[in-house]
Amino acid sequence: MRLTFPDGETLADLGTYVARARSLEAEGAIRLQAVGGVLAAWVCVVPGQGLTGSGTVLGLRTMALAGAHDLDVTVALAAMGDRFARRSANGEAGTTLEVPPAEVSPRWAGVLPPRGGWEPVGTVRITDLLAAADDGIAEVAQGAPEGAGAAAVGMLRAQVWARDVLDAAGTPTGAPAGAGLAARALGFARAGDLRSVSVHRQGAWTRVSLPAGYVLSRGAQGMA
Repeated sequence: MRLTFPDGETLADLGTYVARARSLEAEGAIRLQAVGGVLAAWVCVVPGQGLTGSGTVLGLRTMALAGAHDLDVTVALAAMGDRFARRSANGEAGTTLEVPPAEVSPRWAGVLPPRGGWEPVGTVRITDLLAAADDGIAEVAQGAPEGAGAAAVGMLRAQVWARDVLDAAGTPTGAPAGAGLAARALGFARAGDLRSVSVHRQGAWTRVSLPAGYVLSRGAQGMA
């Protein structure tokens, strides 16, 4: 399995994305969906709870490919990181990447959001998203003392990152705080950017469209 990119910069961009995702979860995974000349790369920022994956927060980065592709695999971020480290160590300058052969099956990869049917529900300022991320990171750190059980930490994270981001007037924007975490950690937005970005919804899913990627979050089943 291999992916061919139009230039080295695009391939390096994927490497940066993989490194950022690994900073969130070193043992995480990435789903690579390549159709025609476009690659969609999915990673999990916040794992969901229960059978429906409520609270799941996913990052999506799309990028161009050279030539036609047909690929849909989920592989370990560590294996992808090894590929890029080896390229760097060997001074490889090509634009083709060999995808790791061993696939993994994280639960989130089987509950991706729908492609169509999205309806606009509002906008959110990037500064408000990033502020929510900073507040959430601090709350999780303070509320999860050393030695806390995995279940307790997971519940706290789910509560914090599911909260609605508020605007300057204290009005809910429709975007969850987890979208801010993804925006900051994955490099989808920069501090100081004063723009507002769109928020869409489809069923239980919310999508925030950022300058360098998308964040998709799953709320409670049946959420309007």
